[in-house]
Amino acid sequence: MKKITILLAAALFMMSLQTKGQNMALTTKQQALVAIAANEAKGNLEQLRASLNKGLDNGLTVSEAKEALSHLYAYTGFPRSLNALGILQQVIKERAEAGLRTDEGNEAAPLPKEYDALKQGTEVQTKLCGSKPFTYTFAPQTDYYLKAHLFGDIFARNNLSFADREVVTVSAISALPGCEPQLQAHVSGARNMGVSDEALKEMPALLEKNIGMAEAERLRGALAAILGGTHTPVQTVDFSVWPKGEPNTAYAKYFTGNSYLAQMEGGMANVTFEPRCRNNWHIHHKQVQVLICVSGRGWYQEWGKEAVEMTPGTIIAVPAEVKHWHGAAKDSWFQHLTYHKDVQEGASNEWLEPVTDDVYDKVKD
Repeated sequence: MKKITILLAAALFMMSLQTKGQNMALTTKQQALVAIAANEAKGNLEQLRASLNKGLDNGLTVSEAKEALSHLYAYTGFPRSLNALGILQQVIKERAEAGLRTDEGNEAAPLPKEYDALKQGTEVQTKLCGSKPFTYTFAPQTDYYLKAHLFGDIFARNNLSFADREVVTVSAISALPGCEPQLQAHVSGARNMGVSDEALKEMPALLEKNIGMAEAERLRGALAAILGGTHTPVQTVDFSVWPKGEPNTAYAKYFTGNSYLAQMEGGMANVTFEPRCRNNWHIHHKQVQVLICVSGRGWYQEWGKEAVEMTPGTIIAVPAEVKHWHGAAKDSWFQHLTYHKDVQEGASNEWLEPVTDDVYDKVKD
């Protein structure tokens, strides 16, 4: 009995060190884990392959990557976890064949025979929840699985720290629509497990860069709820459906905000507007412009008339010689296809003054 007590005390001491040791920004390893976990949760295996390679190139070990993907079965299910582990196996093989350096790392230390998973898991779960005892009385069996297996067996494996595990968990849940309550709970839990506020605030930008805007927006909302501050939800778009294209630098002087251009077949273009982005007032001479909203929400307005809302499926034929503008809503990205028809000889575009904030803000969202 004395030996068991000493072992548990040592484990708790190590837990204390883990949760107090991180007060800095995300480490390079944790940055890699953000993308790996989110791609695992989304089931995006090709992007996961790229994220794993990037992580291994930057010092993540095979042991750490394997542990993160195994850890996630408790949050995303065995199918996602096993698929991801299969990709990791392929990546390791491909890197070996290509002669790339891959650090195997150290496996988790074995647990003592006398290890009490339920007791230790209860301690870990209590720490994660803010030193408040937590018991899920509605489903006692689930309460046992959480304490003994997740927070006892899994969290006891020391090839990832508690902070690393919460970075992995927060990243994965950010990629799961409809899990906002759990996301908020784990943002709070991550803080209790040693992830600094500074590190948490870095994660949305990493998600937006490597995964997508929707995932980043979910985390921004959760951070605002837990850390305080305001957050206006932004409707995002899925660029895998309609491409974002490249920054619209050639016409940037005619836009307020950032826009992007993707050339399509048949002379059609897809224009993407960030929230509040709009083009200047302009006129199409001797041609009709056709606008087809394909994603997000935006506005079209003719001079002297009320603005018309554009949502997916909205089609507007802009008459020749009519002064107008179009762009995104205040809280939404916006994509429309555009092309010209009834083009006459000498057709041209005349760019005019910007749409001022005063004019734009009068549009009722």
